[in-house]
Amino acid sequence: MAKYWFEELTQLDVSIDIASEFRYRKNRFKKDTLYIFVSQSGETADTYAALDLCKKNNMKTCAVVNVIESSIAREANFVLPIHCGPEIGVASTKAFLGQILILYILALKLGSLRIEINQEIYKEKIKELQNLPSLIEKSLLIDNDIQAISSTFNEAKGSMFLGRGFSYPIALEGALKLKELSYVHAEGYPAGEMKHGPLALIEDGMPVVVLAPRDSYYKKTISNMQEVIARGAKVLLITNKSKDEIFSENIWETIEVENTNDDLLPFLLTIPLQKLAYYSALKKGHDIDKPRNLAKSVTVE
Repeated sequence: MAKYWFEELTQLDVSIDIASEFRYRKNRFKKDTLYIFVSQSGETADTYAALDLCKKNNMKTCAVVNVIESSIAREANFVLPIHCGPEIGVASTKAFLGQILILYILALKLGSLRIEINQEIYKEKIKELQNLPSLIEKSLLIDNDIQAISSTFNEAKGSMFLGRGFSYPIALEGALKLKELSYVHAEGYPAGEMKHGPLALIEDGMPVVVLAPRDSYYKKTISNMQEVIARGAKVLLITNKSKDEIFSENIWETIEVENTNDDLLPFLLTIPLQKLAYYSALKKGHDIDKPRNLAKSVTVE
């Protein structure tokens, strides 16, 4: 998610790495590069080991953590705490939102300091950011709709979550939460890549979540959605409120979140997806805070 924002708001090159893979490759450390480590607990073993490797190579490091007394926070050059309070659930819903919020503010601030976004635009984006809590509050008022929809996901043998651009990382988040809490197979995928394989999985009655906010990707995503509908999928469309009609037929269900600028729509799109996982697990009688086979803090490799 942060990569998309950094590329939009700054001219910095950004690459993403999985910590458990990073330290086993031949890394070419570059001067004037900041290495950012994201961990709710600040004790994640792979992430800590990757941080240690960067320190040994004299790289600048920054920790985005919820626990400021943690090992990762202590070892990093800079610390950006997310201030979410104790995160009880293993699936870490509020920490996810806290992490992307901090990373968005960082991208926005860097864009401003490097004079890569206009100051008026910067001020406007900060103003819209201050409205985010009330927009999230309104977007939480979808409980009844989500509860009704969750049964279909529980009955299916699998589901797909599709998105483009800013919505693609959120599709990954939605699929991950459903897997963790409901123990149902779910796959997050870029909507434009469906024809390169996953379309073969679509069958009659399969639930597919399509994230299609009214951004620059909207028409393309709707086109991908129609391909999925044509193959018999039950599509749950999640978009933002608009006066414009949705140009598609045979959509199973639609959920509309509040409206804001394109940068902030990922926050609002996350809410119904996390709720979907919550109610799916609740209906199955699973322990929502402690999913099977998972640990709160991954302290061993």
